[in-house]
Amino acid sequence: MNYQDYYIPVNFTDAGRLAGLFPIRNTIEALILALPVVFCCFVFLPFDLTTKIMVSMIAGVPLGGFALIGVQDDCLSRFLWAWWRWRRRRGVLTYRGTPAKRGRGR
Repeated sequence: MNYQDYYIPVNFTDAGRLAGLFPIRNTIEALILALPVVFCCFVFLPFDLTTKIMVSMIAGVPLGGFALIGVQDDCLSRFLWAWWRWRRRRGVLTYRGTPAKRGRGR
């Protein structure tokens, strides 16, 4: 048989990602979460510009980074929705302490 080799390029799965790393949905969620925090830091803090930038980076970068990465290979909003549904619909199992039925030998 005549076999042909097909080489898969490195950027084969880059479609739908920003810079080949982050899914577009995660990027949008990160912007939605981080931009209001950074804006509030710049508008409402009574410090000079350098301090405002530092506080904004301390508050905005971890929040945006967490949203970019996601949780368990899922975007943050989808994970929170699944967690919320699980919290509402979870069942509670209780043990009532009843002994197991025994045979007639007793």
